Amino acid sequence: MEYSTFGRHVAVDTWGVDFNLLNNAEWLQTQMVEAAEACGATVMSVQAKQFEPQGATVLVLLSESHLSIHTYPEKGFAALDCYTCGETVDPQLAIDYMISVLKPETTHAKKIIRGMGELIVETPVIKQAQLIK
Repeated sequence: MEYSTFGRHVAVDTWGVDFNLLNNAEWLQTQMVEAAEACGATVMSVQAKQFEPQGATVLVLLSESHLSIHTYPEKGFAALDCYTCGETVDPQLAIDYMISVLKPETTHAKKIIRGMGELIVETPVIKQAQLIK
C-alpha cells in the first residue's frame, strides 16, 4: 500500500481568551480530545502540563499527526496548531471546535499545504463549530 505525503497544517494565534479557560490544563485536555474526535482523528495519547504561576500546554498525538495548544493566560493568548496527514481528516474542523469553546476576541490563522513539494500558505476561514453536548 502506498501512502500519500499530502498534509494540512493549520496554525492559529488567539487573543482575548478568558484567563480561567487558558489556565486550566485539565479542561483544555478534555476540549482538545473532543476537537480531535470532532475532525475524525484517532487519538493515540495526550500530554498536558499546568505551569505555575499560570499557563498550560496540551499535546494530542494523533494517528494522523498532532493537535497542540500553548497558553499565556495573563495575556489572554493561546497558540493552537493541528497537522494531519492524508485527505480523510480535516485539521480545520479541530481548530474550529477549539475556537468555538475558547471564544477569542481575535484570531490570526494560516493553513499550510504540505507534502506536495513547495509549501502552499493559505488564510483559512475560521468558523464556529456546532457544539452538541
